Amino acid sequence: MKAIVLAAGRGERMRPLTDTIPKPLLTVAGKPLIVYHLTALARAGIREVVINLSWLGGQIATALGDGSRYGVRIQYSDEGAVALETAGGIFHALPLLGASPFLVVNGDIWTDIDFSGLELEPDADARLVLVPNPPQHPRGDFGLAGEFIVERETDRFTYAGVGVYRPEFFAGCTPGKFPLLPLLKRAIAARRLRGQLHGGEWSDVGTPERLAVLQSRAAPRDFA
Repeated sequence: MKAIVLAAGRGERMRPLTDTIPKPLLTVAGKPLIVYHLTALARAGIREVVINLSWLGGQIATALGDGSRYGVRIQYSDEGAVALETAGGIFHALPLLGASPFLVVNGDIWTDIDFSGLELEPDADARLVLVPNPPQHPRGDFGLAGEFIVERETDRFTYAGVGVYRPEFFAGCTPGKFPLLPLLKRAIAARRLRGQLHGGEWSDVGTPERLAVLQSRAAPRDFA
């Protein structure tokens, strides 16, 4: 399986930190967030990694190089000056990801999710990892009925920014900037979206305050 790490966003809520540093290169315990993902992918046996780039993308490519020091091989999907949003960015990278299911990981999260444990059923177009709702997102995103992702107003969980997708999930899309949620809703309606709940470490490093909290409690050995 290949993986794409999403690293193109501007990180508006992280300003002023992200005025000069792309969010995935912000550090926890002296290590960039995105490096934790690369080493976790390598541990899981995932060696082929695509990273999408836009805001300050040159810094990411310079910092990570070809990925060999982390045990992976990196290809870059450059979106230009304006990021294409989540779905648009993945769609843009499909030629690099191939015809088989692939893993998607948000570059600005902190987690101990075991990437080797994610599989996709033949009758599903995607499988999402969900987590208990954090304080900043109390209503969550989706419900979970068995292993099916469902839409409902209560008893919901938060999408962790980690999932396995088939290229067919993006059928009918055209190049450009577009979000992921309408495609997820389409898959839910077709009962082709599965999910699982992760009860371990997870943090959406979305603001300077949340980054500071994470930095204050994280030890260098965490997720090494």
